[in-house]
Amino acid sequence: MTEKLRIKPQERLLSLDALRGLDMLLLVGLTGLIKTICDKLDFAGDDWLFNQMLHVEWEGFRIHDFIFPFFMFLSGVSIPYSISSKLEKGVAKIELLKKISIRMVLLVGLGVIYNGATEKGFSDARFASVLGQIGISYFIAALVFIYSKEFKTKLYWLGGIILSISILQLFIPVPGYGSGTFEPATSINAWFDGIFTPGRLHETEYDPEGFLCVISAASITIMGAVIGYIIRSFDMKGEKKSMIIALVGLGLIVFSILLSPVYPMIKKMWTIPFNLLSAGIGSLLFAIFYFIIDVKGFRKWTLIFSVFGMNSIAIYLICKFVSFGRISSGLFGWIAIPFGEYGGIIIGIGVICVQWSLLYMMYKKQIFLRV
Repeated sequence: MTEKLRIKPQERLLSLDALRGLDMLLLVGLTGLIKTICDKLDFAGDDWLFNQMLHVEWEGFRIHDFIFPFFMFLSGVSIPYSISSKLEKGVAKIELLKKISIRMVLLVGLGVIYNGATEKGFSDARFASVLGQIGISYFIAALVFIYSKEFKTKLYWLGGIILSISILQLFIPVPGYGSGTFEPATSINAWFDGIFTPGRLHETEYDPEGFLCVISAASITIMGAVIGYIIRSFDMKGEKKSMIIALVGLGLIVFSILLSPVYPMIKKMWTIPFNLLSAGIGSLLFAIFYFIIDVKGFRKWTLIFSVFGMNSIAIYLICKFVSFGRISSGLFGWIAIPFGEYGGIIIGIGVICVQWSLLYMMYKKQIFLRV
């Protein structure tokens, strides 16, 4: 649903908007620009940087693999502000349950449309989606925060999900293949997808947004919510909160790396080491941005990213149906042509400028897509 909001900057966690905007900017424009620059310019390390803008084939971790889980982590950070604050004001839990249920259904529906189901009359439709995973994982994390009074109870739920997924992926045997297999066709994820994930799978044997992946990925959203809880509810100075969150992030990173030799990092399975590493890097980045923006008050520059962050779902959907590359070529082709083979860099910069201008106009008119 689209609505007009009157937002007072001091009531918002500006570091959250800025980080969400940086994440979306990487997804919809900056990644393509970096790849174009690496492709056209010859400088040391360009192959490494170019590869960082691509997903790993299966096992491993690159910057591009971090974009999606980081968005889920940041959606979790917002939960104490959007859910816990309403509980404190006396809003009934059933009302919040209705709200997060509607949000989940909307995102699942938008994800099905994004996957192109409406183009073919829902024949051979893929129901699993990025937006659907965001919606369901947020729903699970929000449930934990709605119905768990104590902070330690929230941590128990988080630990329960992590432990359950670990047991399934490491020790529960897949019929015909045994336990602890991490190959695409023989993993426990593929087995669950074959039974529980509706519609067409993204790959032949499995879906990276399938049944078990969604449950596992919810742990990232809950970890983000725990960080948001620390920021909102811990009675201590902002500097100390930043340090605690940074130490949590470093601990998660180290622990995930120690686990990886026996429990591999695989985004397409959302294995626990991958989740822990994503949440660890997310916590570290959030600690830095929170310290700079919300604690020390260096805020003016955040508008560059915030216009993306405050309309993140909108720009994600718009990019599906609007070719910003063609718009940029139409507007800036006359500038790009004299640069010859390097003109693609100008077009890539133009894509980001056009996207930002559109979102800035929406921002100035206080129009935000809220789901």
